[in-house]
Amino acid sequence: MKQFVIAGTLVAAVAFAGSALAQTAPQTAPADKAPAAKAQPKKAAAGDNSGTHTAPKAQPNTAEEPTAPGAMALGTVRLPAGVKADGKDLAAGSYQVRLTADEAKPDAKGSTEKLERWVEFVKGGKVAGREVVSIVPNTETKLVQKDTPPPAGGAKVETLKGGDYVRVWINKGGNYYLVHLTKS
Repeated sequence: MKQFVIAGTLVAAVAFAGSALAQTAPQTAPADKAPAAKAQPKKAAAGDNSGTHTAPKAQPNTAEEPTAPGAMALGTVRLPAGVKADGKDLAAGSYQVRLTADEAKPDAKGSTEKLERWVEFVKGGKVAGREVVSIVPNTETKLVQKDTPPPAGGAKVETLKGGDYVRVWINKGGNYYLVHLTKS
């Protein structure tokens, strides 16, 4: 019984002290002290999205708007095996490759619509086939070049990994022209 009386007295004393403190006037800081600094928001830990965020900075363009060359002859290539160009068979042999002014439609997936065009494979003065070419401007060649490119004014025909595709790679006027064909 003594324990309940002591505990009840202690609770009453704490309650009385709390009400007495609540009724006293708030103390003001002395005039000679500097005002308290504003609380700084805590930085969020890595992976924590609950912290304060600022608006993202505008990113600069990575390259200038490229310009595509007009229609022109790109060079001569020799295809070592039969391939399909635009869904049609193209026999093995040598072809003159011409860049057309026609943009690839419907839009071919690439860096810029202007840089996705059609090339024609010409044999004996007649167009034997055509395919989409991706033009890589000389300002962007370092961004995409992994293999050894053909020499300036030259061409390279490669069978790609797996043996199902052939890449025709032409270097003309500082630009690269890449044509990807399916083996027949």
